[in-house]
Amino acid sequence: MAPSVSSPIPGMPDGKAAGERCIHLTGEHLCAIFGHPDRPPVCASLRASVEMCGATARDAFGYLQRLERSTRPAALP
Repeated sequence: MAPSVSSPIPGMPDGKAAGERCIHLTGEHLCAIFGHPDRPPVCASLRASVEMCGATARDAFGYLQRLERSTRPAALP
C-alpha cells in the first residue's frame, strides 16, 4: 500500500492515488527526486520512524494502510 499524494508531483500533475506507484520510485524503492526542489512538500516532510516502519516491509505497509484509512475524507451521505 502506497499512500496517496494530493499535491502535484513532477510527471503526475494530479498527484497519485493510494496504492498507485509513484513514477519516481526506483527499483530499490527509493525516491529518484529526493532533494529535488519539485519534490512534493508532503514527501519531503515525511520522517520515517520505528513505529512507521516496523520490523518488516509488511509492518510498514500495514502502518501506511491504517494511516490512509484514518485520513481519508468521510463519505458523503
